[in-house]
Amino acid sequence: MDAGQIDAFEANRSRLKRLAYRMLGSVSEAEDAVQDAWIRWQRAGEGVTDPAAWLVRTTTRLCIDRLRAAKVERAAYRGPWLPEPLIEPMTDDPVERAEEVSIAFLLALERLSPLERAVFLLHDVFDEDYAEIAATLDRSEAAVRQLASRAREHIQDAKPRFAVDQDKAMKLAQAFMAASASADFKALSSLLAEDAIMVTDGGGKRKAALRVLVGREDIVGLMRALSWRTGGGYVANFSPARVNGLPGFILHLSDGLAVMAFEPGDDGQIAAIYNVRNPDKLGHVG
Repeated sequence: MDAGQIDAFEANRSRLKRLAYRMLGSVSEAEDAVQDAWIRWQRAGEGVTDPAAWLVRTTTRLCIDRLRAAKVERAAYRGPWLPEPLIEPMTDDPVERAEEVSIAFLLALERLSPLERAVFLLHDVFDEDYAEIAATLDRSEAAVRQLASRAREHIQDAKPRFAVDQDKAMKLAQAFMAASASADFKALSSLLAEDAIMVTDGGGKRKAALRVLVGREDIVGLMRALSWRTGGGYVANFSPARVNGLPGFILHLSDGLAVMAFEPGDDGQIAAIYNVRNPDKLGHVG
């Protein structure tokens, strides 16, 4: 393989990883898919006239294959499923547009078929035209347009309806952590929207709620139980991070790592808390 082929792949690597992460909801699987695309590129790259299109097409097809293979595993998953957290330091400018990697958005993508997901992401997020997508998926352009329309119906409410003030959102998240650490349940309750939700993904490998908690009373009840069981020593230490575009924390708990993200509502309270506890999803977290 000559230097030109290597340069062509490296020029597209970031875009391929961003596409694969949105397709798969997994940092590690996205990296594996891009690595598989690299292996295929080594064999085919010399005769390719449009490297960017070829690489997007190959990565998309690899991701569709992975999604189809994981269908049974996903169906048998224990408890709520959350994507692998995408971590960015709070001190850095965000690499990703928050609305395109938000947990709510990725969860909405989970409701789509692999083909619907591919069409929606390629067209609405990565600005591919329908003719290119039709060639990628080996479908007619009319079929691709229909897939895109169905996908939009499923996820039309998933993107944030207002811009998030990152500083205010982080202060809200910090106040929640402080109230949790001091077992101030009155303060906790005041920080949560009445219809707030909390989703905890332990994957059957760490202690976690096996259902989505709905409403501030439900969430505070869980926090009371955790405080009682651990004597208030559940969280050893934590550090701030941007998690899928949201303010969050990397937590070092008595039984391992966790990553929490906080989604603010338009009323100045917390609308959703996402807590990834499954160690299989935290291997990339420092």
